[in-house]
Amino acid sequence: MATSFSANTTQPPARWSQIGFFTIVILFNICLNAQVLTVGLAYFYNPQWWNVHVWLVRGYGGLSLVLLLWVYLLPFPRRVRSLTASMPMLLGLQFLTIHLKSPLPLGVLHPLIGFTLFSVSTTLVHRVQRAVFPKSDDESDAS
Repeated sequence: MATSFSANTTQPPARWSQIGFFTIVILFNICLNAQVLTVGLAYFYNPQWWNVHVWLVRGYGGLSLVLLLWVYLLPFPRRVRSLTASMPMLLGLQFLTIHLKSPLPLGVLHPLIGFTLFSVSTTLVHRVQRAVFPKSDDESDAS
């Protein structure tokens, strides 16, 4: 017996795109967490972990650009868009503080920018979750 789905059970394409966006935001955050972990392992345990640290940022850094394009194709709040736009800028600053040779010791800003990126990424996960999966009034009253 074939099962038919009502119009209420299907999700509009924008909704699935938002869920996909949320998934990539989570993946970016997991990669960022792994990068922070590997820098700690490289510094405190074994310098060979530095190679993994560098490989991770080269691997997931492009996700920030994908997210930047994607966020403007979907109906997201302005705060989600601004957080998303700040991630490639922060990654660019991270790159500059390590590779730009300057009389000023810009490298000292690298960890601070990294912590800012971590904060932005984590905040973005929470903001996108609220936008994609809003709580109903019944759920808000119960908590």
